[in-house]
This record gives sequence, C-alpha cells and structure tokens, in this order.
Amino acid sequence: MNNGKYLIPANSKRSLLIFGLFNKFDLILFGSGVITTLILMSLVQSVDSWVILMLVVSPALITGLLVFPLLHYHNVLTLLISVWTFYTTRQRFIWKGWCVKDEFKEENSKN
Repeated sequence: MNNGKYLIPANSKRSLLIFGLFNKFDLILFGSGVITTLILMSLVQSVDSWVILMLVVSPALITGLLVFPLLHYHNVLTLLISVWTFYTTRQRFIWKGWCVKDEFKEENSKN
C-alpha cells in the first residue's frame, strides 16, 4: 500500500490462463492437432519422402503456430480473428473532434 493507493500488476490477467499462456480452447485445439498427428503417424507406415512426413506432422505444426503467443495479442489465432473481422465487417468511423462547428453541422444534417 502506497499512501492508500494500490498498484495492479501488469500481468494480472495471466493468472487466469493455464501455464500463464493458454486458455482451455487453446489447449483443446493444440491437443486435437497432436492427437490427429499421432493417429496419422500410426496409419502411415512408411515415411519415404519429406512431403509425406510434412503432411503427417502438419496438424501439430499448424495448431502449434495458432496458439503461439504474440506480444500485443493473446496468440496468432486471436490476431487472425481480429484481422478477419476488420476486413470483413463494415467500418464506420465518426469524427468526434474538438471543434464546436463540426458538432453543429452533424446536428443540422440530421434534420
């Protein structure tokens, strides 16, 4: 306590995450990718070429990249969802400036 004021730590949301990085959906997504990879490894007996090996391992690699943490976003999946939402939804930006005349014009234009 500093003169009656509390300091909130910057990483207080991390305590809600599993291992401080993942939520339940992230672990379910990554777990399903790993399980799919294990099933494919047991079904494909001979891995003669790199192409077949990459196809077998790709579910774990793709889901691992999706749950990889990023700096200003929770993970890559959150970034991709934000980018998709930004480009696919209709954007309307309303100017709320400091000028009184701009606000007066908006009120008159509605009439």
